[in-house]
Amino acid sequence: MTTGVLLALTGPEEAELVSLLDAPGTGVQVVRRCADVPEVLAAGLAGLGSLAVLSAELPGLDRPVLRQLAGSGVRTVLVAAEDDADRCRALGATTVTWEAAGAAEWARVVAELAGSEPAVVAAPAPPVPTAEDIGDAAGRVAVVWGPRGSPGRTTVAVNLAQELSERGEVLLVDADTEAPSVTQVLGVLDETAGLAAAARLAGDGRLDAESLRGLTRRLKRGPRLLTGLTRADRWRELPAASLDVVWERARELAGWTVLDVGAGIDDPVGGLTSGIAPRRHQAALSALGAADVVVVVGAGEPVGMHRLVMALQELTESGVTAPHAQRVVVVNRVRGSATGASPEQAVVESLARFAGVSAPVLVPDDRPALDRAVLRGATLAEVAPGSRARTALRDLAERVAGPAAESRAGRRRRRTPGRVLRAGRTGAG
Repeated sequence: MTTGVLLALTGPEEAELVSLLDAPGTGVQVVRRCADVPEVLAAGLAGLGSLAVLSAELPGLDRPVLRQLAGSGVRTVLVAAEDDADRCRALGATTVTWEAAGAAEWARVVAELAGSEPAVVAAPAPPVPTAEDIGDAAGRVAVVWGPRGSPGRTTVAVNLAQELSERGEVLLVDADTEAPSVTQVLGVLDETAGLAAAARLAGDGRLDAESLRGLTRRLKRGPRLLTGLTRADRWRELPAASLDVVWERARELAGWTVLDVGAGIDDPVGGLTSGIAPRRHQAALSALGAADVVVVVGAGEPVGMHRLVMALQELTESGVTAPHAQRVVVVNRVRGSATGASPEQAVVESLARFAGVSAPVLVPDDRPALDRAVLRGATLAEVAPGSRARTALRDLAERVAGPAAESRAGRRRRRTPGRVLRAGRTGAG
């Protein structure tokens, strides 16, 4: 069986490579000589070839492009200068060969790749971390997610990051592509999209921990902040292939990374990895896939509780979270005027009955303190340290940080990935 090869090379050796690949008995055949990246993508998505040989210096060649080709079943060989090796490996190509090696060596690499099984060809990009790897890593990721309807995800994310910052370095990231609002809540006058800039560097294979640090800003007496999109219609600037790298660099930068994400995860199963086209909720899907802890936030009133129960079911059925990820359920703005004379008991009983959640974190609706915090662009710890809402969010930080450290030690002892934990159970958050 002959393997179809797509070529897009900028040097004069392309003609020699065509002759070598098309020679009798090679098992490969050049089916398209492409002029640029869009033509390579079009040919790959059309199924014209299963291998692509590309110059690393092609304009527009980045990690998302290689993810799209991989999603279409096209393995890639990058021809690069040796001093560009690290960047090219970070792009996620199947293999990298060197310009100076010449066309004969390139042909040998292509023939070897064509003769191997796709499932056993290892890409030089960093592998997806296992539960064991994440357990041993310095940094951990907490994703604050919840149903639509403004249950207070950003308020929880901002204050959780503040409380965790008492334990060490924390990075707060606004990864909400539907209604980004962290800068407004914190009173940050910043019109730059730091996360988009980080995604661009990651897509080009140039993001490291120090360059990520340079894109953040230190909040007063609190975490570092990586600002989000300035408009929701810029969501295409945050491809999942690039964000996967951003989260890994964030682990190197901070002990905890808190991601505030949008509610949508209703892309088709497999949409994150298929790479055929950008997905509207790819940022949330990427974040949830990288999470060590998922904080699910719902509102403490009848409609909010119904949405929370449905969201928990959706999150479980979607399978977007990693097997090791813990789940903490937070019910925000709990108040008697919406749920009756015993609001805490009503919330706990409802979640236990309809969602199997036995230990939610309940945040009282302390509206005066929260309004004062937003007015001053600060957190509850700064403007209302004695607030009941602040106490509950401090307890949330204890819940997030405590079980995470305990489970990390347990995974090192067992040397096996953790099991999926039920939402809100004691010991799992």
